Amino acid sequence: MVTKVPPRQAPAGRALRLLLATGVTAASLLAVPGTARAEDEKSGGTTLTVAVSQSVDSLSPFLAQKLVSTSIHRLAYEYLTNYDVKDAHPIPGLATAWKSSPDKLTWTYTIRKDSLWSDGKPATAEDAAWTFNKMMTDPNAATANGSFTANFKKVTAPDPQTLVIELKQPQATMTALDVPIVPRHVWEKVTDFSKFNNDQQFPIVGNGPFVITDFKVDQYIKLKPNKKFWRGAPKFDELVFKYYKDGDAAVAALQKGEVSFVPNLTPAQAAALKTQKNIRVNDAPGRRFYALATNPGARAKDGRTFGNGNKALLDPEVRKALFLAVDRTTLVEKVFRNHAVEGEGYIPPRFGSYFWKPAADQKRAYDPARAAQVLDAAGYRKNAEGRRLGKDGKPLDLRILCHATDPNDKASAKYLQEWWGKLGIGLKVECLDSVSDPWVKGDYDLAFDGWSVNPDPDYVLSIHTCGTLPATPKDTGATDNFICDRQFDSLYARQAVEYDAAKRSELVKQMQSRLYDTGYMNVIAYPNALEAYRTDQIASITTMPEAAGNLWGQDGYWSWWSAVPAAQASDDGSGGSSTGVVVGIGAAVVVVVGIGVFLGLRRRSTADDRE
Repeated sequence: MVTKVPPRQAPAGRALRLLLATGVTAASLLAVPGTARAEDEKSGGTTLTVAVSQSVDSLSPFLAQKLVSTSIHRLAYEYLTNYDVKDAHPIPGLATAWKSSPDKLTWTYTIRKDSLWSDGKPATAEDAAWTFNKMMTDPNAATANGSFTANFKKVTAPDPQTLVIELKQPQATMTALDVPIVPRHVWEKVTDFSKFNNDQQFPIVGNGPFVITDFKVDQYIKLKPNKKFWRGAPKFDELVFKYYKDGDAAVAALQKGEVSFVPNLTPAQAAALKTQKNIRVNDAPGRRFYALATNPGARAKDGRTFGNGNKALLDPEVRKALFLAVDRTTLVEKVFRNHAVEGEGYIPPRFGSYFWKPAADQKRAYDPARAAQVLDAAGYRKNAEGRRLGKDGKPLDLRILCHATDPNDKASAKYLQEWWGKLGIGLKVECLDSVSDPWVKGDYDLAFDGWSVNPDPDYVLSIHTCGTLPATPKDTGATDNFICDRQFDSLYARQAVEYDAAKRSELVKQMQSRLYDTGYMNVIAYPNALEAYRTDQIASITTMPEAAGNLWGQDGYWSWWSAVPAAQASDDGSGGSSTGVVVGIGAAVVVVVGIGVFLGLRRRSTADDRE
């Protein structure tokens, strides 16, 4: 929920819904796809307003790690490659083609000639080379996505259309580099990448389908269509991400027509909205996991420890007992109202080739009696009052970080208090508007965690490696929650250089097995994407995957880029139906491939971003 600065809670990636879509032709999508919202009475244009509950951590692509921020960057900047809306295989982005040398150590990308920065200057291989070189030479510029370039040896641009990346060793993510490419002529003026948030001068120069035009902290982000976008400009005249601290307030705004789209609905909200006129609910398998994270002892690369995590959690037997006393089935049924799948491995089942589940003899199923036995055997006995005592003789009381804006956290916490209370362990629930500060300081015992997973799992695996720890206690690393396990690191290093898909998949599964066994992460559920939009504002919009996927937090920009305003659809007679999933983008891709524009090949949140 990537990191990465640990903004936890599942970002918008939690399961999205199917959307309507008929009457949208491939030709219309290729011309100028977009997203629809109510007409702006003053300008006569159309505005698509999306309600968001997560604060923007930074508008700098070098620092941003939260889902809302990285989602914005997917709209404002091109990456070398994109993901096909149908099955997420790599397709051209800023690069039209790519190839590896026989020894797998040199990758050559052909940069498209028709990509322009929004200020009119051409986007070239030099921009990409500068972006990567800055990340390689300035640690602050590597804050969000440094894992992608850590293995780069040299990056050059022999000419405007050729980018060459030389590697220290083979790297399996070379067709999945989720790094926003920025304009050199703008960013080379930045002196301190640790402090520059890119939020003072607008419009912000980019080469994606939208241009960021305005931003107010915890109020809104405004974007306009990039008329120079090579794939065609969006159809909406404006795209606005409006901040709502309270989910019910966002839903009320949707019902009043003040916003066009609301993600991350609760089951109760979704049920109520299904009966509302002009509102469609999308309920689809998600790309996110929802988990409990334990503080393994916050530490920095320099060896110094910090934070105030409970030392009892350094004992693997305590972690094991806690997780044996978590009934994931009940949480799926009672908290998520069955709009989720019970958690097992770290990668959601949506990504079939990487999905892992523990063997019967490895699985830690709900067994409170066994949990008590584990604690007893490890020397954590109960006193006369039934309180479990730590090795220091004091009652074992834990704290858990909770997102104040996430009702799932609050509801799950009540169950944990009950279950762990029966073990004699106290639990204090600390619900905060932003959990980032105590998280990065290591001032927590447990926390509700969650990440949206990319088609390539490298990023969400990398955030648990020793290399992502902060350099010193005063710094912020890309780590999720300070895990540093040499066995996990060894497996990560092996999968990172494995080009054989089947062999790499097996290594990724072994990594999940190791993460499961350490007990640092307990994946509770894979939530569905529950979201809703107004059909009188949005005529059609594309989900990802288009057959049954999400709208918010996509691996790409297909939803907002493809959306068609209801007013426009009515005018041209191409209104979408209220049933079915949008198929326009798929059709468009077929046409483009047919005319030779796409050269279908192969990818963080977006470094997926955490939340």
